[in-house]
Amino acid sequence: MADTKKIKTALISVFHKDGLDELLKKLNDEGVKFLSTGGTQTFIESLGYACEKVENVTTYPSILGGRVKTLHPKVFGGILGRRENEGDRQQMAQYEIPEIDLVIVDLYPFEQTVASGASEEDIIEKIDIGGISLIRAGAKNFNDVVIVPSKAEYSVLLDILKKQGAETTKEQRRMFATRAFGVSSHYDTAIHAWFEK
Repeated sequence: MADTKKIKTALISVFHKDGLDELLKKLNDEGVKFLSTGGTQTFIESLGYACEKVENVTTYPSILGGRVKTLHPKVFGGILGRRENEGDRQQMAQYEIPEIDLVIVDLYPFEQTVASGASEEDIIEKIDIGGISLIRAGAKNFNDVVIVPSKAEYSVLLDILKKQGAETTKEQRRMFATRAFGVSSHYDTAIHAWFEK
């Protein structure tokens, strides 16, 4: 099928690591390459899988106390680049932007932090910027990219991988995109509600 796309490279940046093991094992078995940052990268490597640092791709370290890790044209170009667009493909080659076919993100726990009675400073640090941007980028380019926007979708992707290997249909990618915009909408609504108080 023309709309079936293979997953070759996955960018994984999650707050909660629980439930990720089985998904990582299946992706690794399917020959998918991992790209990650910080704690997630350490977690992936602790399971015995090779994982390239995002910093190796961007040539920038994680800066501003971790506030800026994935926000870089080489990361977002790799997600947003349209695989069938000749101009996009040429620019990706020109700037050595790797194709990223799968993005797995789990946002900072903003609502839980508010509920815990944390300080305003702590709450503000739990407003996810890179993660929400990755979710929106992956969802926007669902034509080429699979976006897993929370751990609730780990099992959904795992079922697909078990049935059809590291390949997805456009319909499946659109379903993940729909869930992704649901996640981002809910998240921003919660932040907006907190600011309004």
